[in-house]
Formats: sequence, structure tokens, C-alpha cells
Amino acid sequence: MKYVVWGLIAVLVVIHQDVWNWNNDKLVLGFLPITLAYHAGISIAASIVWLIAATTAWPDNLEDESSDTLASGSSQEASV
Repeated sequence: MKYVVWGLIAVLVVIHQDVWNWNNDKLVLGFLPITLAYHAGISIAASIVWLIAATTAWPDNLEDESSDTLASGSSQEASV
């Protein structure tokens, strides 16, 4: 899955360069320039890729350590 995420990041970097839209004066929904709409789409795609990266590549041992620390901290406070 790591290589899929890196591949998606590479695709985002490549399609971020929108040379073909620089001279395009079309409006999306009648008010939004096409280049701004394109970059909004790229931003949404980047956030989805980041979500995939965070959910698939996040180390499980960090979650275990934080829950152990919280559990031991709350039991120490209760015994004081």
C-alpha cells in the first residue's frame, strides 16, 4: 500500500502542473474560474490521498503506547 500512496502523490504532483488551463477563461457554475476549480479539485484529491496514507501507514504501536500511557496516568491519579 505504501507504493500505491507514493504513486498517488506522484500523480498529484504531475497533474498539479496545469499549463493547459492558463489561457482558459471559462467559468464553472457561472462564477468560478476553471483554473481555481481545477485546483480545488486537486486539493480535495490531495486530502483524500493524505487520508488513505494516514489510515494505512499509521504505525499501530504508537496507538498502543498512547492508550497505555493514558490508562496508567489515570490509574495513578485515582490512587493519589
